[in-house]
Amino acid sequence: MIIAIDGTAASGKGTLGRTLAMRLGLDHLDTGQLYRAVGLAVKQADLDLETACDDALKALVEGLDLSQNFGPELRSSEIGELASKVAAIPQVRTSLLEKQRDFAQQPPHGKGAVLDGRDIGSVVLPDADAKFFIDAAADIRATRRHLELKARGEDIDFSEVLSDIIKRDCRDKNRTVAPLIAASDAFFIDSSDKNAEEVLAICLDHLDSEHEPQAANGL
Repeated sequence: MIIAIDGTAASGKGTLGRTLAMRLGLDHLDTGQLYRAVGLAVKQADLDLETACDDALKALVEGLDLSQNFGPELRSSEIGELASKVAAIPQVRTSLLEKQRDFAQQPPHGKGAVLDGRDIGSVVLPDADAKFFIDAAADIRATRRHLELKARGEDIDFSEVLSDIIKRDCRDKNRTVAPLIAASDAFFIDSSDKNAEEVLAICLDHLDSEHEPQAANGL
């Protein structure tokens, strides 16, 4: 069982990915964390993304231990912005593509996997058994992210968070490589007025309804 979850920043796709994987007993990969890890590595290496060559970026990605347990340093607004920038670089996406597919095809515990990101259903796993696309109004997502950042001790204005959300949406949707789009066969959920439990329930109901006919035909 392979499930792909895509969506905009702070829409709740990461929370859904984790809880859905736990509920179904599947392995989970937050692909956004991979790009945040690359963003952090770019910062630590003091690389200028405007001038860095493809070979330098490829070496940086391939030398990164993506299996390590990253801490809260990945969740800062600065690293989030860097993650969005490196995600638009073809060389970075190519280097991470096979890592994501390998995880889905050979999940650590063998039962299946849930991957969440921005191009999972459209590019990384176009043949996934189930696809979801999660979105919410920009101001709602900015409020969620603002509360998250404040809880981590970041002193940042709501207006700045909202501006970052809007800029990131624009960059993700308009990049030339693997832009953020809903796969044609993805099940869409607007999480603007829904909490995490409600979104999870909708997904489980959809999965049940999709598989019931198949089970009936197999009897």
